[in-house]
Amino acid sequence: MNIVFIGYRGTGKTAVGKALSRRLGRPFYDADTYLEEKAGRTISDMVAAEDWPFFRAREKEVIREISAMEHCVIATGGGAVMDKENVARLRDRGALVLLTADMDTMIQRIQADESSPQQRPKLLEGDIYEETERLLKERMPVYKAVADFSVDTSNLTIDEVVDQIVRHLQAE
Repeated sequence: MNIVFIGYRGTGKTAVGKALSRRLGRPFYDADTYLEEKAGRTISDMVAAEDWPFFRAREKEVIREISAMEHCVIATGGGAVMDKENVARLRDRGALVLLTADMDTMIQRIQADESSPQQRPKLLEGDIYEETERLLKERMPVYKAVADFSVDTSNLTIDEVVDQIVRHLQAE
């Protein structure tokens, strides 16, 4: 079974995914990084040159590829589970773990991520608070509907989040 992290930017999907993969001795795949490596360019470059539908089609190919692997830890892009096919593929061999955080925490993390401006395009017009609020309103119902369980990472260390996830998985 794969362990698949879903959720918005800045919730800790990559950081927690890497730590969990080390703890469990499983390979880790960040879908966005994997896509960028395959494409030889950043997501921002893809979106600027080709637009969002091009990126989403490439994302779907990557989800198809990594979801077919066994016993992995996977971090998806924030919008990946807005596609029902992606959800079906990820769910087929995995448990979907929703990571959440309060808005201020997410925005602080996004702004502290040095690679974020170059690699991650703006998703909507407006400032980061408006963008985050609008996208969370749209995405959170989907995140909650498809997740097997969730962990709020706002006030936890990465190790504390990993501990919660391991405990939850062992209890199943």
